[in-house]
Amino acid sequence: MTLWTPDPTFYPSPRDAASAPAETRAYVAAFDRAGERPDALAVLDTATGEVIGWTDLPYTGDELHHFGWNACSSALCPYAPHPHVERRYLIVPGLRSSRIYVYDTKDRVSPELVKVIEADELGKRAGYSRPHTVHCGPEGLYVSALGGYGEEGPGGIAVLDHTSFEVLGRWEVDRGPQYLAYDFWWHINHDVLVTSEWGTPSMIENGVVGELLLGRKYGHRLHFWDLRRRRHLQEVDLGDQYQMPLELRPAHDPTRKYGFVGVVTSVEDLSASVWLWHEEGGRWAVRKVIDIPAEPAPPEALPDVLKPFGAVPPLVTDIALSVDDQQLYVSAWGTGEIKQFDVSDPFKPVETGSLRIGGIVGRGEHPARPGLPLSGGPQMVEVSRDGSRVYLTNSLYGSWDDQFYPDGVGAWAAKIDTAGFTFDTAFFPHGDDFRGLRPHQIRLQGGDASSDSYCYP
Repeated sequence: MTLWTPDPTFYPSPRDAASAPAETRAYVAAFDRAGERPDALAVLDTATGEVIGWTDLPYTGDELHHFGWNACSSALCPYAPHPHVERRYLIVPGLRSSRIYVYDTKDRVSPELVKVIEADELGKRAGYSRPHTVHCGPEGLYVSALGGYGEEGPGGIAVLDHTSFEVLGRWEVDRGPQYLAYDFWWHINHDVLVTSEWGTPSMIENGVVGELLLGRKYGHRLHFWDLRRRRHLQEVDLGDQYQMPLELRPAHDPTRKYGFVGVVTSVEDLSASVWLWHEEGGRWAVRKVIDIPAEPAPPEALPDVLKPFGAVPPLVTDIALSVDDQQLYVSAWGTGEIKQFDVSDPFKPVETGSLRIGGIVGRGEHPARPGLPLSGGPQMVEVSRDGSRVYLTNSLYGSWDDQFYPDGVGAWAAKIDTAGFTFDTAFFPHGDDFRGLRPHQIRLQGGDASSDSYCYP
């Protein structure tokens, strides 16, 4: 949709984004683990947590995971400006089905389906399957994918047209040694793209494969690319004991060239960690800056996959960096903890807050419902543009949910007020609010801390 003036939710700088009006709605991807009912987009009132909108998908078996906006603040970037597009459509991939859905959110509470990109279109035009993460770039929509078309890999990035949502093709011109895929982000002013690694579809389909994990076969590298020329530049190995570097969170300040990546686990001691990437002598380097140890637990309290270890791994599965680059939030889905770090010096994070909710053993309660033990844990974490609110959902991925929470992962979302780092007792959608589906990712109306990139400081 073309506008006469730029969308008011596009911000030239992170400073402008942080001072913009607060969100009033949150969009949540929720899925049916059995694949017997359609997945859905739930719309929450961010003040009360009430489910005010709901849209079922047209098919079953999608397993909604990560999704994003069709356009965002990068549309104001000077080298490929598209200032008259509109942040209007949600681009929603099905991780298991390989379909991509386009939903219109304008002038309606419940999103309306306007287009379905079938798996064959993604496969034939880009060579990929299992779409995972969506980011809006200045010249198109970027969608990462875990698998190849008709084969395990390599995974990579497909590009979609901003307006027609047609699949334009594969992003990579020269992928170098990159094979495994997961997340991607960029330092847009510096023409640098970064990608991380998880595994191919067969490696993740039915949960964590112990033999592959202990054999150090999951991803453990970051890849750096020339964004404009679409060519692989450098591979950095964290060490094969550090399995599954997943979510990437670059600095929002477009003059800075650093970012954070969360690592799910170390096969040596089940700890989780957060690493910093940065430039050093004209090359990219990584450094571990946060270490979160496993917590001892009696074997009888653990799921089968963890009984031999006698401990609960933190399982850092998401991180989020505030728009002002001052606070990093780290979700430890296994132990049921959300941590806050001061990262004003990104090389020396300082823990400033911690809350417990859910957890494999802890089953921490929400203050709005004392006496109700919760399964799952802080999983996807999203930060409001002004940094005042943090939103959490509790389901990770169907097969992982079943492995680590075999008696059921439940369904809940929560909000934290960051000023005192306390749960908002007015916001706690849970249980039947999600109609039997599992909530995964939250996107905020008008953008959030992990869906926009800025070209001006």
